Amino acid sequence: MTATTPPASTVSTAVRPRQSLPARAAARLGGGLTRLVLVVVGLFWLMPTAGLLLSSLRDRSDIAASGWWRVFARPGQLTTASYDTLFGNAKVTHSLLTTALITVPATVLVVLIGALAGYAFAWLDFPGRDWWFMVVVGLLVVPVQVALIPVAKLFNALGIFETTVGVILFHTAFGLPFAVFLLRNFFAEIPRELLEAARLDGAGEVRLFTRVVLPLGGPAIASLAIFQFLWVWNDMLVALIFADSGDPPITVALQQQVRQFGDNVDILSSGAFLSMIVPLAVFFAFQRQFVNGVMSGALK
Repeated sequence: MTATTPPASTVSTAVRPRQSLPARAAARLGGGLTRLVLVVVGLFWLMPTAGLLLSSLRDRSDIAASGWWRVFARPGQLTTASYDTLFGNAKVTHSLLTTALITVPATVLVVLIGALAGYAFAWLDFPGRDWWFMVVVGLLVVPVQVALIPVAKLFNALGIFETTVGVILFHTAFGLPFAVFLLRNFFAEIPRELLEAARLDGAGEVRLFTRVVLPLGGPAIASLAIFQFLWVWNDMLVALIFADSGDPPITVALQQQVRQFGDNVDILSSGAFLSMIVPLAVFFAFQRQFVNGVMSGALK
């Protein structure tokens, strides 16, 4: 008995579904052209930063006479005189230390308290847990401006108005709702079997939190720390109201320079770039953890 090959007309062929017009356009525009477009967009986004850097390396008269792009035709304009003047201004340089003393504790407190609360809301059973979490979610929509006057009166009664402690507490309080919401949702995706196995091995809640939950939540914690650090470092509204006017952070110090001198654009450009380079360094240092945290949240 010999096998016969069926006619070609009877062979079933897989018919590919017809792609939509946007899908075909995306397939044709993919690859090198997409990368080129992204590079161009990235260069446009970096242009203000490059302009600020080049302006900070020019003399005051050159800044007033022409735009920063003229430096490519006359590279002899580049000088570090503005940075020498900036570092000679004790108030501006001390404001960088004040900003760090505000930003670092406000970031650490938000990450620590937010992680503890997020773990509690995700895996601990206590009365009213869901209702309390709804309250936390509701606090996300409360704008900072609504609380400025009440919190100012409270801080004045407590004696911490216009102090570094008051600014830290304000940033911590308003950073916690987002921190708890973000970390609770991330911790809730940890497999229950993994936690139960750790409990069977004799791990208590503290050890379970420090040895299992925190390492698994590293990407989300890094993302939260970057968001909080950038928000506090670049803040001006809260610092303008609650910080000591004699010992302000960098944003308020630069604003005071405008009020006092008006035309010292050389100090303002170098100070603004110096204040911007710190959060940029923090972001690039934790870029991988930040991307992992964002991708983990997108996948889950």
